[in-house]
Amino acid sequence: MAGSSVGAVRIDHGTTSGTFSLDGQTHHVDNNVWVIGDDAECVVIDAPHDVEAILDVVGERRVVAIVCTHAHDDHVRVAPDLAGATGAPVLLHPADAPVWALTHPLAAPDGELADGQEVAVAGTTLRVLHTPGHAPGAVCLYAPDLGAVFTGDTLFQGGPGATGRSFSDADLIVESIRRVLFALPDDTVVHTGHGPDTTIGAEADALGR
Repeated sequence: MAGSSVGAVRIDHGTTSGTFSLDGQTHHVDNNVWVIGDDAECVVIDAPHDVEAILDVVGERRVVAIVCTHAHDDHVRVAPDLAGATGAPVLLHPADAPVWALTHPLAAPDGELADGQEVAVAGTTLRVLHTPGHAPGAVCLYAPDLGAVFTGDTLFQGGPGATGRSFSDADLIVESIRRVLFALPDDTVVHTGHGPDTTIGAEADALGR
């Protein structure tokens, strides 16, 4: 587990390994686990593969919410179990309800995310940015106090997340990135759902604004 901080609030990171399945295809994937908070409470972004691995990053803290960047199975597979273990609500943008139902047809999320919504934790806020394209309800979480944005599978080092599968739209993801994410400061650190960090400026230079 690695961590970075601004004041009492910090970003903790872990990884989990498992599979991603959609449209009859299954692939092995390693997912990032991002936990934002202080020593008392935190928010977990996504719930991939392994409850115990996520709880290792959380530690003894109270989990305020489990915020899903989108509902592909490698990001929400253990969300209900993680909610059961922590008592925290699972939050998802309602446009991703059909994607969620592919993995959890009998268990709905506990609450909804909306563009511009703020999730408060440890004296700071995560601002929900609706960025459809990789999935219809894909969101990013912007933490201005930390100079960071958590992009799920919307933006990676090297460009936009994958499209070409059910519920995805290549033109829409590029429009979302240019309109929403490239409006953030260039030095904003991009913490992704898979793989290494990047910055808004680096990806804007590569993709074009």
